Amino acid sequence: MAGKDGYIEREGSLGLVRPEFRAVVAALRDQVAHRFGGRLHSAYLYGSVPRGTARARRSDLDVLLALHESPTEADRAEARNIESELDAGFDVIDGAGILLFGRDVLLSDLERYDLGWFVACLCTPLLGDDLAEHLPRYRPTSLLARETNGDLGDALPRWRRQVAEAADDAALRSLMRRASRKLVRTAFTLVMPRYGGWTSDLAEQAEIFGRYYPERAGQLREIAVLAGNPVADRNVLDMYTENLGPWLAAEYLTVHGAKSPRPYES
Repeated sequence: MAGKDGYIEREGSLGLVRPEFRAVVAALRDQVAHRFGGRLHSAYLYGSVPRGTARARRSDLDVLLALHESPTEADRAEARNIESELDAGFDVIDGAGILLFGRDVLLSDLERYDLGWFVACLCTPLLGDDLAEHLPRYRPTSLLARETNGDLGDALPRWRRQVAEAADDAALRSLMRRASRKLVRTAFTLVMPRYGGWTSDLAEQAEIFGRYYPERAGQLREIAVLAGNPVADRNVLDMYTENLGPWLAAEYLTVHGAKSPRPYES
């Protein structure tokens, strides 16, 4: 969404969390506070749960933790333990995923139009002081498009390798879910500045993209469906890496340019 002043409005709130997900959110809050203690600066929900669109036993619980210092291996192990315990203890979610970053990275100039925007616009505060207070307001500009999704070309070789190494259908479905989401979001942000707004709904993103690239509209609609209902189909994943993905990556570079390199990303 974009307000009357053209800025992207923050989505989600704890008040939108559906009743069936409130217990797992409360358990998450308690676990994070207990396990991270004074190392934690703030915790956030993002995705379908704080938007109020989550589906029982189909949606995952997405979490971002901002630590006072850079995450250590011990911190990452704690996060994995929380993920496992929530997944085992609450069948209402289809897994939990926790992102870990240091406060300084989230507020850095390099991340101002990627992780900073993510915190300010797509994350719902759960614990601690909200980092959005230290970040600007954001418009749907080409700079924002470049820094959020101008890295699709880097993902394609990784997806090819993961397809080749996938040992079972579960691995293929997991990759299809992640790759489908990335493709639809990248297609949407390609046209986001022309559209002049934001939505996190993948079906809406595909429809908006199709207004500007009608020859690819049907393809994107199908991929948006697969993002929520992934299948173990190597042929579809090959289409992602050899057809749509390369075209979309090249078009993105032409329109918006490449994402700035991150020294902490491989």
